[in-house]
Amino acid sequence: MRDAFIARLYGLCADDPRLYLITGDLGFSVLDGFIADYPQQFLNAGVAEQNMTAVGAGLALEGRIVFTYSIANFPVMRCFEHLRNDVCYHDANLKVVAVGGGFSYGQLGFSHHATEDLAITRALPKMTVVSPGCRWEASEATEALVNRPGPAYLRLDKGGPKENTNRPGEQFVLGKARVLREGDAMTLISTGGVLDDVLAAADQLAAQGLPCRVLSMHTIKPLDEEAVLDAARSTGGIVTIEEHNVIGGLGGAVAETCLEGGVPPRAFTRLGLKDVYSTIVGSQKYLRSHYGMDAPAIVAAVHRLLKRDSR
Repeated sequence: MRDAFIARLYGLCADDPRLYLITGDLGFSVLDGFIADYPQQFLNAGVAEQNMTAVGAGLALEGRIVFTYSIANFPVMRCFEHLRNDVCYHDANLKVVAVGGGFSYGQLGFSHHATEDLAITRALPKMTVVSPGCRWEASEATEALVNRPGPAYLRLDKGGPKENTNRPGEQFVLGKARVLREGDAMTLISTGGVLDDVLAAADQLAAQGLPCRVLSMHTIKPLDEEAVLDAARSTGGIVTIEEHNVIGGLGGAVAETCLEGGVPPRAFTRLGLKDVYSTIVGSQKYLRSHYGMDAPAIVAAVHRLLKRDSR
């Protein structure tokens, strides 16, 4: 996803000198071409993410479209006050790009796990929150955010699904969920790179005679409320899947939408971190399995909900 973002931003820079990329002293293997060809649209702020955000806010207020770039937890949690006071309060045209969402940096331990970032950024007024599920979504979201004024958060999985999920001629729209599988047994709503596991689970469930709708909810804020309410009305329930704390992220946003819209789903559960820190170290795949958000866990959750609903 990182490469897809850089390639799309690189392609846009030739026609838009307002674009500006600031890094917190990382990513040079993928940024070398950008730096060489657009040196006047790039700055390395060093390992000083708060300063990176403040400088970016100033440039944005002077008319630039600024992208700040660092490992997921640093440009959000370390810079929260700067995002709140300098960026969002002033409606600055700054986009925070976080590479390594969720457990992407699993082997580095919880200090490098981004599992609270969606909740934090959702709570900031004026902030658009985007968490692509594949490389195509990441690329399309990059251009969409260039064209959308104001603060935004773009959360990129370091890996993500092996295949793009778009269909020929498909248009990407911020705030509009993508239906990747049809079915009425249950709706699986996911955000971010865990989409790979969600699609695998949906295929397994379909083979068992339980076709499930799959929504790739690449935009957390603004949320596609219409797609959520339709899922609550027309399918057997909703399972949300996110590589994130279950509090405040996708699951919370979906639950709020259903209850405020007066359409409670027949069954509902949130898969993600159960309000704990990831205290173990391992690959992204291992941590997803350990914390119950991989394909087998999704399949088991659907069966559990359907069994409970049949009582």
